[in-house]
Amino acid sequence: MQDRLVSMIRETSSSLPEDVLAALRAAARREARGGSAAVVLRTILDNCALAKRNGTPLCQDTGTLTFFVDERLRRRVTPALVRRAVACATECGFLRRNTIDAVTGRSCDDNCAEGAPVVHYVAGDGPARRVTLLLKGGGSENMSRQYSLPDAALGAGRDLAGVRACVLDAVQKIQGYGCAPGILGVCVGGDRATGYAVAKAQLLRPLDAAADAGGGGAELRRLEKALLREANALGIGPMGLGGKTTLLGVKVAARTRVPASFFVTVAYMCWACRRRTIEL
Repeated sequence: MQDRLVSMIRETSSSLPEDVLAALRAAARREARGGSAAVVLRTILDNCALAKRNGTPLCQDTGTLTFFVDERLRRRVTPALVRRAVACATECGFLRRNTIDAVTGRSCDDNCAEGAPVVHYVAGDGPARRVTLLLKGGGSENMSRQYSLPDAALGAGRDLAGVRACVLDAVQKIQGYGCAPGILGVCVGGDRATGYAVAKAQLLRPLDAAADAGGGGAELRRLEKALLREANALGIGPMGLGGKTTLLGVKVAARTRVPASFFVTVAYMCWACRRRTIEL
């Protein structure tokens, strides 16, 4: 079991999911030939091909490791097992030494400490029992944001138009930071903590996946499409150098809220949307 997890970590770190690669290829075709945006996207694709061929990390920031484990695997895939797999993957060079004690500043050289890696046990769906891994780099994590509606500065009220204003404001402020083109996970509603958790979980969804039918699916799907179109019309482009591709995708979910609060949470992911699922 540990070997399966180590292999999963290596593959996640060294190769992108096919839906993300397809979006990058499509974006490269859309950009002007020879322009900075096309050059950046082609360089990203060349980097991805080289990393996959060599089985080496495709980005120097191997990120925060978050495991989503089917709760039916709780006794087999324990936090201790996950930590051993992460330590082994780190020793083998599949992960950078990337975990710092926030108080002392010392490196946790095996990438294991209290709360690291992150392990969530989630409800299973169907007969297959799955483990999903998400690697999220610090540069993209720094760009995540949360808004509270109404927002007078944005002229944003407590409705989907206000949500749209918040998300586009986040994209405008992010600019090229966090390694654009990016992917947005958005949560409408929830409390502060739930908002961030749900927004980040949207990054697990394939870019062509439909909106969450349980939370106003049709309206959210229209919002996703509108936000992607409007964000890419801003001209920020890959790495903020200009172009048609500021975002590769937008995924939105909604959660209930209390009357006093209306949060809009934006989880930003860079182009290196490293996620992988295995069945055990």
